[in-house]
Order: sequence, then C-alpha cells, then structure tokens
Amino acid sequence: MPVHVYLVFNGNCREAVEFYTDAFQTEAPQMMTFGESPQNPEFPLQEDAKELIMHARMNVCGSEIMFSDNFPGTPYTVGNNITLAIIMDKQEEITAAFEKLKQGGRVGMNLQETFWSKWYGTVTDQFGVHWQLSLLS
Repeated sequence: MPVHVYLVFNGNCREAVEFYTDAFQTEAPQMMTFGESPQNPEFPLQEDAKELIMHARMNVCGSEIMFSDNFPGTPYTVGNNITLAIIMDKQEEITAAFEKLKQGGRVGMNLQETFWSKWYGTVTDQFGVHWQLSLLS
C-alpha cells in the first residue's frame, strides 16, 4: 500500500484545496466538513467549526494527497501540519507498526474503530514524524 501525505490547515483548507486543484489542473475533490461527520457528544463542535474541512483527497500527478483543517480547539503549528497516512489491509500489521512507532513517541489517538475505519490511530514517533494508521475498509 502507498504512503499518503496528509496536509493539515488552520481553517483555510477549502481555499488551499481550490488553489491546488487549479494549480495542478486536477478534478475538484469532494470535501467532508466536521459538521457532516457523526458528532461525538464528548467533543461537541462549536457552530463556527462545522464548516471546516474534515477530509478531502486529491490526485496530483498520480499521487494521492489528503487534506484537512486542524481539529477545532487543538494546537496548530506550521511545520507540524504534515502527516504520513498508512492504509494497511491487516489489523495485526497496523497494531504492530503502531506499537513500534509509539516507543519513545506520543500517541495522539489510540487504535480504535472510527466511522471511517475499523482500526485507526495516530502517533508522533520519537523523531517528531506524525503518522496516521488505518485499516483498509
């Protein structure tokens, strides 16, 4: 499976996606907002955050690039806004990689079922690289 670059923006993801669509003359991707996703009562969204982009995906020169606005209320730092997304087809492979990546690193989200993946988690490794690991649906 390929490694996908995931770019995170600070509230201007829609503008960035439209810019890259024009720059690379590619088909405009569908965009899902945080407001369109299933809501978690433990983390209620503020009204102004509902139009922020949760996920978009674009093909640029044969490579998939994914985009999102920063999750509302979490810190945003330029330079830390790029993650590598790994999509695997075996849950045990994801778990093994996640366990190794978290050694000396920091877990952002423990491996768990989400509405978009049966097994998903995020981790920043000991070198400061941000990873998203997801089970192919």
